[in-house]
Amino acid sequence: MQDIRRELRNEYLKPHNQPWIIGFSGGKDSTLLVHLVIECLLTIPPDERKRRVYLVSNDTLVESPVFQEFVNRILGHIADNLDALRIPVEVVRTSPKIEESFWVNLLGKGYPAPNRTFRWCTDRMKIRPTSRFIRDQVSQCGETILLLGVRRTESAARSASITKHEAKSDGRLSPHADHKGCWIFTPIKELTTDEVWIALLKSRPPWGGSYRELVQLYKDAGGGECPFVMSNDDAPSCGTSSARFGCWTCTVIDKDNAAESLIASGHAHLEPLAVFRNRIKAVSEDPQYRSKIRRNGQPGLGPLTYEARAVLLEELLTIQKQVSIQLISEVEVRLIRDQWRQDKAEESIRGLEKLSEMVIEQTKENSV
Repeated sequence: MQDIRRELRNEYLKPHNQPWIIGFSGGKDSTLLVHLVIECLLTIPPDERKRRVYLVSNDTLVESPVFQEFVNRILGHIADNLDALRIPVEVVRTSPKIEESFWVNLLGKGYPAPNRTFRWCTDRMKIRPTSRFIRDQVSQCGETILLLGVRRTESAARSASITKHEAKSDGRLSPHADHKGCWIFTPIKELTTDEVWIALLKSRPPWGGSYRELVQLYKDAGGGECPFVMSNDDAPSCGTSSARFGCWTCTVIDKDNAAESLIASGHAHLEPLAVFRNRIKAVSEDPQYRSKIRRNGQPGLGPLTYEARAVLLEELLTIQKQVSIQLISEVEVRLIRDQWRQDKAEESIRGLEKLSEMVIEQTKENSV
């Protein structure tokens, strides 16, 4: 831990103004990273705290309500205490463009629920929102440094990813594969899970409070959080079969162990969401609810039928009223219905074009 603190301090005090962007998912690893960074800043004289630090949290708009409420409270608590701490840290929240949200894609455009071979959600809902913020910072400052709380012992895939990046690093920073001018810094990569928990449990957050609620959430869910995803190389770790916090709509996994554990631990209001998650997965996998023509006009399983989309939207709105949690916004509902009208208009035009072609062909045959 002392080595990590020293490394953070040395990197921060380097003679340039490249801003730091911390990827914050709200789980134990990113929480420890934020803790260490703020702790580091507090050890530096105020007149030397010149580099901006952005604490970036992405909300997919379909996060587990229990976990997202917790993340919102933590971010609010940190933001409220930044002035008192006198550190150049800013809390930034990113989210997908409303026209690229989960519901607009699924219920509006008729995309089938994501699966392991068609994981359309990760790019639109996780990668693009934060990538836009990174590009903006690179455009303004020339370069930026992205701090991630990834660890080698998380999984074999994560270890391989870290090793790959290390091969291109300068000893501490490695270039981001997708964003020129963005460098990746992984200070806690060598810590084990036990070491992360020990570090958190032996300390108090520099912004006040404690880590008791975080610990309780992990106990209730029996797992951890979906990782902070920044490239398609990271996508496979989003939607693993282990218990984890993430999107309550996640259909990439066969069984949402975290949701079931939370329900069993007393969060009974999540049960209708778990049932509906299984519902959209079953509907998407049933050929009778899919168009027999793809969007490119070729034969094959295409989008969800209008009837299936309409029924699912009605069921979602009913559940939203039942649980008193906003699951879909009014703007999304409007965009969904606009998309239906657009699709039907295009379908009518294609039908007329096909009919016209048939008439022309028939006329030619009659002339012969």
